[in-house]
Amino acid sequence: MATEVIIPAMGESISSGILAAWHVKDGDYVEKDQAIYELETDKITSEANAEVAGIISLKVAADDEVDIGQVVATIDESAAPAGSTTTTAPVADPAEVADTPAVSEPAPAAAALAATPSASSDSQHPLSPAARKAAEETGVDVSTIPGSGKDGRVTKSDILAAASAPATTTATPAPAPTTSPAIPTQVDATARESRKKMSPLRRKIAERLVTATQECALLTTFNEVDMSSVMKLRKQHQEKFVERHGIKLGFMSFFTKAVTHALQAVPAVNARIEGNEIVTQHYFDIGVAVGTDKGLMVPTIRDCDQKGFAEIEQDILGYAKAAREGKIQMSDLEGGVFTISNGGIYGSMLSTPIINYPQPAILGLHNITERAVVVNGEIVIRPMMYLALSYDHRLIDGKEAVTFLNTIKDAIEDPSRLLFGI
Repeated sequence: MATEVIIPAMGESISSGILAAWHVKDGDYVEKDQAIYELETDKITSEANAEVAGIISLKVAADDEVDIGQVVATIDESAAPAGSTTTTAPVADPAEVADTPAVSEPAPAAAALAATPSASSDSQHPLSPAARKAAEETGVDVSTIPGSGKDGRVTKSDILAAASAPATTTATPAPAPTTSPAIPTQVDATARESRKKMSPLRRKIAERLVTATQECALLTTFNEVDMSSVMKLRKQHQEKFVERHGIKLGFMSFFTKAVTHALQAVPAVNARIEGNEIVTQHYFDIGVAVGTDKGLMVPTIRDCDQKGFAEIEQDILGYAKAAREGKIQMSDLEGGVFTISNGGIYGSMLSTPIINYPQPAILGLHNITERAVVVNGEIVIRPMMYLALSYDHRLIDGKEAVTFLNTIKDAIEDPSRLLFGI
């Protein structure tokens, strides 16, 4: 019995995606719940697991565009894994079947299959049904082929590659190609440039950024913040924090709480424009930008006004891990009212971030550097960070934006304000 592997529904607005990579090869034996492919859509990148165990047959290639509901593979549940023992009657042995006079096959193919030793009778890695059929059709001697499958299993693609390979005088066989080569065959690795199709996620990011710049009146205001107090608190309580919560106390939880505090102090920033209406939000779901090798994702930390530092740190860590492993869910990315983007982890000194439309504003954090500043009439060295607040000027006036940014600055330079809500 074969079970179909179908592209699942990912949300109402997603109708297709790119099958970015296969984690298995055609003819491999897969275990139940084993990750088998990676699907990339215009919103998320996610992995899919096998629903049953068996031999998998791939129906589409890596980098193909696939539709929701499309069958991309089948899994033969009746096939045994590599190395398993069997009590099947001898008549089922393909080598014996090939020797039976009643079989009317071309002589070369039948002879080659009959001469195949370990693949059918005494091998620890029996051929899959697809590979056995390929051997019958091509007449390839599988005993001369190095297997690229699990535990050295010879796969269908190994046999087809051997059949199409030109004759060679050396006894060393060519290595079997992978299902999805790192460089497409049409690309010259020595060329001065290469070309590849833009991923759905990258296309969506591009569309949203262009929409934000075209639909909004973007403006950025800046300030700088002394990180001394936050750094002192982290150093003072880090050991106890880790001991109790099993996670480090980072800077992002301070800024998430500071942004929540500022949204409560300046409600005009916690709003959005819909047509001719201004919708004011009375909840505090903060998006935190996470960079992945597929592009930027913004998972949402829910109800930040009701969470402590440890809960926020746990949420950020969990979402970041899920995003980088391609396991983020659509629901994790929806509903934010404000976004924080930390370019400082990459060494950025200053930037003008673009809002995550239709949100009205975004806070850009930057790297912390020791600089000479004047405090109480004296020049001192302090760990300083530049802050950048980009906002939609249609909705937020300069006074509100500056007040909002100053509220964040005050909360970071005196974190006790977050405790007392002042």
